[in-house]
Parts: sequence; structure tokens; C-alpha cells
Amino acid sequence: MTSGAAVRHRTDAATPEWERLNGRLILVHASLLAAPLASWAATLVATGGKLNLQALITLGSLLITFLVVTSIGLMRYFTTRYRITDDRIELRSGLLFRSQRAIRLDRIRSVDLTANPVHRVFGLTSLRIGTGEQTYSAGRKLTLDGVSKAQAAELRQRLLSRRDAVLGQAAVEDDGLIADLDWSWIRYAPLTIWGVGGVLAAVGTVYRTLHEMKVDPLQLGFVKAIENHYGSVPLWFGILVTLLIVVVLGAIFSTATFTEGWYGYRLEREDAGTFRVLRGLFVTRSVTIEERRLRGVELGETMFLRWAGGARLNAVASGLGDRDENRKRRMLTPPVPRAEALRVAADVLSEDESPTSLTDLRHHPRIALRRRINRGLTVTALIVIPLAGLGLWLSTTLLYAAGVTALILVPVSVALAYDAYRTLGHGMRGRYLVTRSGTFAHRTVALQREGIIGWNISRSFFQRRAGLLTLGATTAAGEHCYKVRDVTVTDGLSFAEEAVPHLLTPFLERGTSHRRDRRRR
Repeated sequence: MTSGAAVRHRTDAATPEWERLNGRLILVHASLLAAPLASWAATLVATGGKLNLQALITLGSLLITFLVVTSIGLMRYFTTRYRITDDRIELRSGLLFRSQRAIRLDRIRSVDLTANPVHRVFGLTSLRIGTGEQTYSAGRKLTLDGVSKAQAAELRQRLLSRRDAVLGQAAVEDDGLIADLDWSWIRYAPLTIWGVGGVLAAVGTVYRTLHEMKVDPLQLGFVKAIENHYGSVPLWFGILVTLLIVVVLGAIFSTATFTEGWYGYRLEREDAGTFRVLRGLFVTRSVTIEERRLRGVELGETMFLRWAGGARLNAVASGLGDRDENRKRRMLTPPVPRAEALRVAADVLSEDESPTSLTDLRHHPRIALRRRINRGLTVTALIVIPLAGLGLWLSTTLLYAAGVTALILVPVSVALAYDAYRTLGHGMRGRYLVTRSGTFAHRTVALQREGIIGWNISRSFFQRRAGLLTLGATTAAGEHCYKVRDVTVTDGLSFAEEAVPHLLTPFLERGTSHRRDRRRR
């Protein structure tokens, strides 16, 4: 009896105790009630203190919803426990429905830190542990939502160190900083369309919210004043001023988004064989990418950014989650000078020169240019023909508008088609396959050839008539398929064989044998 009790005592002592989230998380959940209270106050100010039944129902529903969300958050705090053992991290939570999850340390692929503004006010952050699965279901991720910043940093280091110990990997010397924020890059912020889109989305959201509360935004005092000013000027001038205001607000919004998203940006190579991207002003983010899972890089150049000599760099890596998660976590740089993006690409790939700087790419056949011109003219026709039909039916003014539209869109469509054709290219540099395509946004991808696990060959009806195909290199990383568009059948198949010898050959031989069998029959 005494011996058995001693054994049990030693076992319990060796098992770590369950730990709780930080107590300041209670204040975080309670602060959520500030949103509905602020909505009540703003509505009272906008309506002069007069609330109709519809507004009361809407605001009351909002308050009840936030009360329920706050209660759920508090219950999750009081029932959540976690611990780190020798071989796994465990998390249990829930009151009515108990949940217990565990991730083996050797399955950990990333340990990311995120802190929203409310968390930052109370000195907290969220720690998310990923296993690299493409679908983040409940069993494939584990999140500690509410630990102190110091505790999160200590947990991250402890988890990565223990993972390497379990895997038998030796720590390498920290190579340190690769890139950090240069505030001169902010000049690229207004060169994206997201600012204008954000302004339009914000205006639409405010209008719809007020409309659902039976408040007509067009009847508000300041809106009527703006309407009266527009009525006193010519229509063309009003439209021009409106566009100018939207563009200026969009540039401001884009600059603010850049500042919030990339403040404190640092790209580091850590001693655990990982890259770490830190960024964010109000919402801080720390993303981990394993170096051994990096399969290449993608250089993105949107139209306005390209004209200004800028680009942004993304990682092509596995273990970043599903498609949506991958797009959020793959960013290695903000919009930067193209030379800086190429330098960072060479550094993270441990190459003397970035493969994406390859200029002597193989050209695509001229028939690919005709396909792009046809697409542009088709889009132009779909816009002009209905406008011309309305002009013949209703008014000659619309007919003139159709003619002017055609005169503008036809040369623009042809110019964009030539640009898209000049962008097309593919080739190889060392152990990387390089492909480039795009019109409004040029994408140059350098993909490790050993990371290619298959080929996806597609041919549309028009491609078959033109003798072309699209060759897709499939991989477990990034977007999972990177395409070489509109190449001839011979060039495409020979390029696939050259890039990854003998991967496509068995399928070609099988297809040839099937065709011979059909001829014999």
C-alpha cells in the first residue's frame, strides 16, 4: 500500500498542473457592452432624442445580443484550463458541453500571437497553435485567448523549444533581422484600390443600418445641405468633385490601413528554424512560418504599384492553414520598392539572387495575344451593345454615349491585352520553376521543383481549337496550383518533363496506349 501510494504521488508530481487564462480577460468581455451603449447614444444624438419603435427594437436586440456574447465569453474564461506536458499541450473548456483537446508537440507547425485593441488595453494577447492542416477544425487548432504578453512570449518559446527537442532538431544560431519597416514605403499605400472600396463599403453599411432603423439618411440636415450645394453647380462638375472626394478619402483610408497593418513590421529568422513576421498598431500580429516548409515566393505587382516601382512579397509555404488563412498569413512584406522585395526573397530562400528576378522567360505563342484581345473586345461589346440598344429605343443621347464608350474602351482593352501578353512567361532558374501572368496585377511565382507533386493540365474549348493548354504545377503549399497559361501542347508537356523528370511521362504513355487500342478496335 505504501509503495503504491508513493508511485501515485511521484506520477502526480510529474504531471503539470492545469493553468488558467489571465484574470484581466473578465474586463475584456465586460467592455463589449460599450458597443451597444455607444449605439444608443449615437442614435439619440442623430435623432434629437426621439426614438421610434423600430429603433427601439433594433437597439434592444443589439444590446441583448452583446449581453449573450459577453456571458458566453465569461463562461468560457471560468471553465478554460490548459497545461503543457512532456509530449503535448492540452486544453479543456466548456460548462454544459465539455471539450478537451490536445496537440502533440511534434505536430506543432506554428505558434502565432494576435492582440486586438481591447486585448492591448488590458495587456493581453491571443496565442494560436496550428498543426499545418489545411482545414482548421476544432481538433486541428488550439487557441489560448487571453494570456499576458510576457506569458505568451514565454509559452511560444517553450512550445517551439520542446517541439524541436521532441523532433530531435538542434537549435541553430539566430540569423536575426531580415527586414524592418521603412516609413518611406508609406508612399505606396494610396496605390491600391482597397481604400476606395473601403470608403464605399463604409458608406453603404452606414446607410443600410440607418435605413433598417427607419431613419432616412437623405433627410438628415447635413445631407440636405450637401444636396443643395450640388444642385447649384453643373452635373459634370458635381460628378468630378464626387470622384475627387472618393479618391482622396480612399487614399487616406489606404494610408491609415497601411499604418495600422504594418506598424512595427519586422521579418526575422529565428533560431528554431522559423521565420517570424511581426506587425500591427492596434491589432498586433506575430506569424510563424517554418523554413523547411517554405516552397518558394510570390512577387505581386498591382497596376498602380507597378507603375511606381513597387511590389509585395508573399511566401509559398505549407502549414499556413486553408486558403483564407494562407492569404492572411503568407505576407512577408508590405508594399515596398521592387528591389527590396527581391532582396528579401533572395534572403528567405537563401539564394544569391531571387528567382523571381528572372528576365529571360520563355515567350508564349502569338495566339495567346489574340485570345486576350478577343476577351477584351467581348467585354467591351457586352457594355456597348446594350447601351446602343437603349439609345435606339429611348434616346439618341444614349446612342452617342455608346459611341464614346466604344471609342474609349476599345483601345484600352487592346492595350490591356498587349500588357497581359507581354507579362506571360515561364522558365527555370536552378531548382525553381518560375511562372508569370496577370493583367491588373502581375504575379511572378518561384516554386521549388522538388515541391511539385503533380501536374494539372486543362484545355478549354477555345484552347483546344488554338492548340493551347494551361499547365498547373500542383503542390501542398500556398495556392496549391500555380499555372503556366496558354502554352502550346508540345512546349507545355516538354516543360513539365524538364521541370520534374518522369512525373508526367507515365500518364502520357498510358494515354498514347489507350489511343492505340481505340484505333485497333
